[in-house]
Amino acid sequence: MKTAVSIPDDIFERAERLASQGRRSRSEVYAAALDEYLARHAQDEVTDAMNRVCGKVGGTDDAFLAAAGRRVLADTEW
Repeated sequence: MKTAVSIPDDIFERAERLASQGRRSRSEVYAAALDEYLARHAQDEVTDAMNRVCGKVGGTDDAFLAAAGRRVLADTEW
């Protein structure tokens, strides 16, 4: 889909340089940037999706699984 938008000159010039350096089209750069922006600002969608998956999987009271999960989380660098 084609659309027209207005952006500040300095952002346009930076995007042009990025496109040129990466040998990508202007459209590819703008589409990737917008996709990344939307992903970062759609936190509710991610949370809702995770909640749906967790609801389908169901819960178990497996002591071994709980202990293993805590161990993995404790060993993970955040």
